Amino acid sequence: MSRKISRSFINGRTGAGTAGQGLKVEWDSTNDGELHWKDVSESSLEFALVWYGGRGVFGGGDGSTDTLDYITIASPGDATDFGNLSVGRAGTSACSDGSRGVWGSGAAGGNSNVIDYITIATTSNATDFGDITVARYALAACSDATKGVFGGGKLPGDNWQNIIDYITIATTGNALDFGDLTVARDGISACSDGTKGVWGGGYSSGYVNTIDYITISTTGNALDFGDLTQVRGYFAATSDTTRGLFGGGSTTIDTIDYITIATTGNATDFGNLSQGRQGTSACSDGTYGVFGGGMSGSYVNTIDYVTIQTTGNATDFGNLTVARRHIAAASGD
Repeated sequence: MSRKISRSFINGRTGAGTAGQGLKVEWDSTNDGELHWKDVSESSLEFALVWYGGRGVFGGGDGSTDTLDYITIASPGDATDFGNLSVGRAGTSACSDGSRGVWGSGAAGGNSNVIDYITIATTSNATDFGDITVARYALAACSDATKGVFGGGKLPGDNWQNIIDYITIATTGNALDFGDLTVARDGISACSDGTKGVWGGGYSSGYVNTIDYITISTTGNALDFGDLTQVRGYFAATSDTTRGLFGGGSTTIDTIDYITIATTGNATDFGNLSQGRQGTSACSDGTYGVFGGGMSGSYVNTIDYVTIQTTGNATDFGNLTVARRHIAAASGD
């Protein structure tokens, strides 16, 4: 049983009831005149920050696109204009602390070292955050609601990278070195359970099925996690607090597979996207995972979704405002 309050989950509340029966507060006028939780021992509550939320935002894309558009993840429908990135670019990466969304690096003519950010609850243009350690293309990011970590990517001349660098999302500034992936590659995807960050697939002189992981709170090199169900790159990943999903990929793959992030091992088949495509992006509200955009012969504006804890094929959600590929998505409230 858990309740989400101010971007946090409150776990362990005995007798909290079912849907529609939230936690209650009351004034303690007898003692200190402060608010307290009603009918529950505060020592039994456990706060855990989350890195996602109800609004999903999609940013960037091929042709140095600077478009940001958004959806309400729990309500299928078409995306709405949010604003613009500070620098339009493709092959960027995104993550969130549940409130602030950040987009890191990508290609804008040449590779860009830009990190920019938005407040997800407020539509507007992105603002400069700082610089990534090495400007690169087709990397992937995830977070634990405090740190955002960026892994993989490519420099000009098929110079694949194993770099992992990180930021503190709530504090603007330049990224710092975190460690290295087990295999240098681009076209990679990433997700998190709030403790482990995992990177899957990618391309390095050929597509790979590698999954590796880090503990986000502790800098260091990645370790082997297992393998995807098939080799692929240029696809998307999303997650809830237990399960990570990988969907799409080169070339026009529709496969979705999943892992239990806390437990190392190979991925398992989940189902299929409504449309096979590469260069898609994904985010989650902790219940639904949504996959937006990509390329299937031509650029598409498709958004589809799954229920993360229930295996099965994706369902049509709506359309992005602009059909595009090599975008990145984050979510929050």
